[in-house]
Amino acid sequence: MRKKKSDIIQDLIQRGGGSYSRNLGIDLKSLRPGEVFKWLLASILFGTRISEKIAVQTFRVFAREGVASPKTILDRGWDGLVQILDEGGYARYNFKTATKLLDVVQGLQMQYGGDLNRLSEMAEDNADLESRLQSLAKGVGPVTVNIFLRELRGIWEKADPLPGDLCVEAARGIGLLSRNLASQKKIFEELKDLWKTHGLPGMDFTDFEAALVRQGIESRRKKR
Repeated sequence: MRKKKSDIIQDLIQRGGGSYSRNLGIDLKSLRPGEVFKWLLASILFGTRISEKIAVQTFRVFAREGVASPKTILDRGWDGLVQILDEGGYARYNFKTATKLLDVVQGLQMQYGGDLNRLSEMAEDNADLESRLQSLAKGVGPVTVNIFLRELRGIWEKADPLPGDLCVEAARGIGLLSRNLASQKKIFEELKDLWKTHGLPGMDFTDFEAALVRQGIESRRKKR
């Protein structure tokens, strides 16, 4: 007997957990610049070709060391950032990621006074938001930007990215999407309708997206 979509969604959330930012103790809904920046830092770590476990572990080293703001990243400097990244497990990407973090912070300081909320306010729409984020520094690509903006959906007025490939693959794989859907925009609308109908109390759409992403990562891992 085929499972109901409500049961599939409930199982998915219970197995995968909620949003990445909440699980890291980041309070995005507060809109405090420091909290939003922490999520950008985490998104850059998640956006690298490395396991979720190592990304989380590395973010926690940054937090433990008190290096999770534009000022503290600049103060720690390239060598200090490499040391933190090494401790977290970023041995293969330590040099590149340290350079990227410094470049991002310098771009943020120069263009928006170090405040990501100002970047959001100046953007015309989601497309402009994505463009502004990618222009902060070389190496901030679409994957990192999608990770960052999807958990600001409903918090930043203009943050409304289309679902990423992992999210779509997972939704297809567990039978949540109509077979004839090809357009990402239509897929997005169907996912939002599903959540509106079957969403769980105390959770929101970003929790659903995060759970789908985790499912997508797990599915790809099994295929390898």
